Amino acid sequence: MVDRGLEVVDFHLHFRIGADPTIRAAEESVGMHPGGERERAVRAAAAAPYAAAWRRAWGFPDPEPPAPHWQDEADRWAAELRAHDIRRAVFVTGGGNDAVADLVDRHSDLFLGFAHHDPFQPGAAAELERAVGERGLRGWKIFAPLLPGPLDDPALDQGWATAQRLGVPVLVHVGHYGSAGGHSASRYDNPRHLAVVARRFPELAFVVPHFGVQHVQDLLFAAWGCANIHVDTSGSNQWVRWMPYRLTLEELFRRCYETIGPGRIVFGSDSSWFPRGYVRRYLDDQLRICREMGMPDADLRAVFAGNAERLLRLTG
Repeated sequence: MVDRGLEVVDFHLHFRIGADPTIRAAEESVGMHPGGERERAVRAAAAAPYAAAWRRAWGFPDPEPPAPHWQDEADRWAAELRAHDIRRAVFVTGGGNDAVADLVDRHSDLFLGFAHHDPFQPGAAAELERAVGERGLRGWKIFAPLLPGPLDDPALDQGWATAQRLGVPVLVHVGHYGSAGGHSASRYDNPRHLAVVARRFPELAFVVPHFGVQHVQDLLFAAWGCANIHVDTSGSNQWVRWMPYRLTLEELFRRCYETIGPGRIVFGSDSSWFPRGYVRRYLDDQLRICREMGMPDADLRAVFAGNAERLLRLTG
C-alpha cells in the first residue's frame, strides 16, 4: 500500500468517453461556447500555449484520444489504480449517469461513481433517486459555473432533499471551470450560495473540490458557518499562481487543516486522461505536505481514506 500501509480512497477522477454530452449540454446552456467554429478555434489557439507550458512544467505528455471502446479505457484505469495501490476511486463524471454506472459495474471492486446531471433539469430529483437507488451511484457532481441559476434557488430544494434522504454527498465545483481558456467566473458559483443551502439541509454533506479555486476566503467562512461543508484537495491546483497574493498548496492545506479540521478534508487527484494516467505526483506531493505539517497518523488516515469512506458509506 501507499506509504507504509496508508490506504488511499481517491474522491475525484474523471472518465473520458469522447466529449461528455452531459457536460457539453451544460456548457452550451450558459453560453460557454459563443460564436461559431472560427471563434472557438481562435480561443482554443490562444489558450493552447498556457496548457502546453503547464504540461511541460509538470512533465506530463500530451493527452491522447480516449480508447474507441470504453471498456478498454476502463480496464486501463483499473490497471493504473492497482499499480498505484489505490483502494477505491470515484469517477465524478463520465458521459452521463448510466455510462458511469456501467463503468463502475465493470470494476466494482475498485470504482465508484457519481451522478452528474443538471439539478435544474426537469425531474432532476427523480433522476438522482434512480441513479443512486437503481444504478448504485454514490453521490452527485454539480458544476456551479454551468448552472442557469444559483445553488440556493428554491427550485433545487427537492433535489437537495432527495440527496439528504439518500445519504449521498454532493460535490459542488465553484470558481474557474476548465484549464487554460476555461470559464473564469459565474454569477452563481460562489460558496456563499452553497452556505445558504447547507444551512437549510444540515444533514446533507457538501464537498467543494480544488480548495474552492479562487473563492478560498468565502469557502473557509462557509465551512466555518456550516459543519456539513467539506473540501476536496484534487488537482494540480495551479490556479494559485493566478491569485493576487502569494498562495501555495502547503498554505492551502495548512489553512484548511487549522480551520476546517482533518475531519472535513478529502483527498482527490483529478486524474482524467492517458497517457498521463493516475497522477501519482499529486498524491505524493500532498502526502509529503501533510507529513511536513506534522499531521498525526490518525489525521492522515482521515484525509486520504477515512473521510471518503464515511461520505461514501464504505464503512459501517
